[in-house]
Amino acid sequence: MKVQQSVDAADEYRKGTRRRGEELERAILSATLEELAAVGYQGLTMERVATRARTSKTVLYRRWAGRAELVMDACKAGGMSNVDVPDTGSLRTDVIALLRQMSDTMDSPFGGIMRGLLAEMTRDPELGRLIRERVHKAGPTSIRSVLERAVERGEVDRAMVDSRRATVATDLLRNHFLLFGTPVGDDVICEIVDEVYLPLVLRQT
Repeated sequence: MKVQQSVDAADEYRKGTRRRGEELERAILSATLEELAAVGYQGLTMERVATRARTSKTVLYRRWAGRAELVMDACKAGGMSNVDVPDTGSLRTDVIALLRQMSDTMDSPFGGIMRGLLAEMTRDPELGRLIRERVHKAGPTSIRSVLERAVERGEVDRAMVDSRRATVATDLLRNHFLLFGTPVGDDVICEIVDEVYLPLVLRQT
């Protein structure tokens, strides 16, 4: 089967029907996500992605130094780290809306991919570095934006925005996801916000 797929890719090249530029890149990134869903990060190889995308490993290595960078770009292209920062008018409802949005992503096909990638971080230092830089920061960046608005409304002290307490809500949601999977119930989200997060960050009067 692998030999036949390689022959098909070669035929495509000879016939002048090769995809180029953005079309080819989209095909590669899509193939990467499909491979992640099928075999996980541990089983993913540049060769498998190239075969699924009907291209060559050489083409992949021209664009990406290795599979960690390829996977992170595929996750970004797939919208795994996209977060729309809510603006409901109050800190409580903003944080609940943000956690619900993150929970929906965790409960999507990306959730299984995300869980697998997080599990692989300890075995692949380069993957771990890229996750911390490109994916993990999405939650903290969003919650800090929410806190900035709360500061403007007088709900939170400005010092809270850059404190360790700022990311407790998103950290707890992620930990619950890793331990118990999905769906993350709305009762869990409200408990995180009402029983833990708000008592930590709200301005004391």
